[in-house]
Amino acid sequence: MTPIPDPDAKTFTGAMRALVGNCSVLTVGDGDDRTGLVVTSAISLSAEPPLLLACVNRSASSWPMFGRYGRFGWSSLGAQHEEVAKRFGGFGGIKGPDRYAGADWVTAVTGAQLLADAPAAFDCEVEEVIDRATHSIVIGRVRAVLTTPEQGALVYWDGGFRTMAA
Repeated sequence: MTPIPDPDAKTFTGAMRALVGNCSVLTVGDGDDRTGLVVTSAISLSAEPPLLLACVNRSASSWPMFGRYGRFGWSSLGAQHEEVAKRFGGFGGIKGPDRYAGADWVTAVTGAQLLADAPAAFDCEVEEVIDRATHSIVIGRVRAVLTTPEQGALVYWDGGFRTMAA
């Protein structure tokens, strides 16, 4: 095949579907003013100090809440969390606090919500937000960690969710 120069958005996103991404949920807000989103763009940034980053589309309904609350939870999704991913992905029009239904959550040190049975979850304070094109890079300083071994993983590949056993 010949490389496609200057790819448009459709060509670019089509190529990105060939990459396997770990599914995670970012949670933000409190009580009735809470929401979140599913992402495949959350990764480790630094171990000392513990920092992570996630890319959040600025058109997402939850994006302004990162600035409003200054903290967020990042829960990686296990093999059993496909329904959580669908709710936080907005499937069926589910919004706001209704996205939290059907799963167990714990309140972390900063007040952020973490998925109780996540393979790994991180309680973060927003350290910096860097705007680039359609997205913001949200850098979080990790204040607490929760791990639940042997949960497998939920990944996104080729337009769909896939599970990986532990």
